[in-house]
Amino acid sequence: MSTETVSHQKLLRLFAAIGPYLRSEQSSQDGYFFDCLAVCASAKLEPEKREFWGWWLELSPKNEQDFEFCYRLGYYGGEGEWQERDIPRKHEEEVARTLRDFYDKLSVCLDELSLSATPSPELGDKHLLSPA
Repeated sequence: MSTETVSHQKLLRLFAAIGPYLRSEQSSQDGYFFDCLAVCASAKLEPEKREFWGWWLELSPKNEQDFEFCYRLGYYGGEGEWQERDIPRKHEEEVARTLRDFYDKLSVCLDELSLSATPSPELGDKHLLSPA
């Protein structure tokens, strides 16, 4: 298959089935937005005002068979906006684990469609989703 033969709506359904990562309102045919609120940073606040450590990832069509992804780690503030920040050491492992778990699920989904995802050059050679 190709990104041209798989409709945007079908991709939205398949990506949503991976888990609670897809933000369909922030996604379009030009790219898909995923995020994960991995660790609560402020459990004492009201649920709608809580802040989290986590990641966000953008997946963009590169050509007919491939997507390109770029992710960032950071802080999700009470205003509902991601900010790129260093993850506190005590939360690094959990944030990295959730990103890798998501990427494994995304890879399976894309493989089933004979599609693939490669890292954006801006991530460099050494990043959390680099082959071991």
